[in-house]
Amino acid sequence: HYDSTFADGLGYVYPLGIAAALAGLKRPPGPILDIGCGTGLVAAAIHDHRPGAVIDGVDISPEMIDRAAEKGAYRDLTVADLTGDFSHLPTGYAAIVSAGTFTHGHLGPEPLAGLVGHCVPGAVAALGVNSAHFAAHGFEAALDRLVAADRISPPVLKEVPIYDGRDAAHAGDTAFILTFRVA
Repeated sequence: HYDSTFADGLGYVYPLGIAAALAGLKRPPGPILDIGCGTGLVAAAIHDHRPGAVIDGVDISPEMIDRAAEKGAYRDLTVADLTGDFSHLPTGYAAIVSAGTFTHGHLGPEPLAGLVGHCVPGAVAALGVNSAHFAAHGFEAALDRLVAADRISPPVLKEVPIYDGRDAAHAGDTAFILTFRVA
């Protein structure tokens, strides 16, 4: 019921923002990795912009992976905990995307360096980070370290709404969409 109760019920527009941000980036050919793919909302939105895009997904929840598989939007789906060792994930990604994973109770900035390592040079990122979580968990410092190490270009942050406003309790919730290029 995640899609109908949460996404549709609360007006969850965040995945649409991630897909639009990715569509605006020039990237090398190759697959996309959807980080914390959940039920596949970001992949579905990407396919609206680019039908036939090759997308792999990773999520900690086998149940969410099962729901994502039903959508037929992924080439491959993997259950993995990104707070631990995820070196077994494939490499060679031309883009990484995420909506709703870098947030309270989920992921902090720690996996970013490892995820960038799964990309080809010139790959792009369109990663959503809850605005309050961004400040509270040191994302700016983590990104600065990656820039200083010449691993990524300086990120561009665009603040976007997470919901369309139909749910008054969350109408003001925002996220930053971080876009950058992998060196």
